[in-house]
Amino acid sequence: MAMSWTRVLKRGVIPRDAAQLVGRRCFAVAAKGKKGGKGGAADAKPVLSKEMKSTTVFGANILKEGSDPKIQPDSEYPDWLWRLVDKGPVLSELRRKDAKTLPYEDLKRFVKLDNQARIKENNALTAKN
Repeated sequence: MAMSWTRVLKRGVIPRDAAQLVGRRCFAVAAKGKKGGKGGAADAKPVLSKEMKSTTVFGANILKEGSDPKIQPDSEYPDWLWRLVDKGPVLSELRRKDAKTLPYEDLKRFVKLDNQARIKENNALTAKN
């Protein structure tokens, strides 16, 4: 190249042959050897005993060092944890009940579900088909 890089940078003009070198995209090259074959050391999964599976929460360890936590008896966990699994009443069921007699938690759920239903209905009406 006849033009020096400092002159190119000052001008802001890149010669065609330099642009071809700079503008070329490079992709990763696949590793040599076996491609996705069956068997082998890479495909082997660790075998865990049933006793180990039933007493340990695998994948719950977030620290570099340490081990996965052990499953404790139900009495060791707080009461609110078991209420997380409970399903709340659906909107149609809440609409059938009197809003004045609903408990506070159910009333909050009714307002939230009703707002979601109205938003979905309005979006469906204004959608471009």
